[in-house]
Amino acid sequence: MADEISARLQGAKPIIETMLGLAPKLRRKGLRKAARQAMNVVRDDARARAKAIDDPETAEKIWKNIVTQESGRQGRSEGGVVMKVGIRGGAGSNQHSKDAGGNPGGDTRHWRYLEFGTQHTPPAPFMRPAFSSNVTAVTDRFIQVLGQEVDAALRGS
Repeated sequence: MADEISARLQGAKPIIETMLGLAPKLRRKGLRKAARQAMNVVRDDARARAKAIDDPETAEKIWKNIVTQESGRQGRSEGGVVMKVGIRGGAGSNQHSKDAGGNPGGDTRHWRYLEFGTQHTPPAPFMRPAFSSNVTAVTDRFIQVLGQEVDAALRGS
């Protein structure tokens, strides 16, 4: 069910080589900032797409619950930094689920039915196209911010 999208970074070799000479703490800080700012491009596009399909008659607003966050556990297992764009409250809805009504957009766990569709409704994806249509913008922003962070770290050391 999950679509895989891959991207190849070209022209980043000089920045990466310079970054490898930095202290691990500075390296991680720069990577986190660059990854977060790059994925904020996807977050903003997903919010715009969600606003277009949100039902104005309900109190729940999916776009208010779309956030960028770091996945520390996955980052540690892969040996790097992993940033995700997701929806607060997740997609869980069973007897063990926590109440998701405290989120800024309300309880929007129904987002997955819009994204993937059901047997009665066709899918209206807004999360997957937000990334797939912005791959070049994300990689460009990542390289730009990473270069700035490496330069700032070199000036400071």
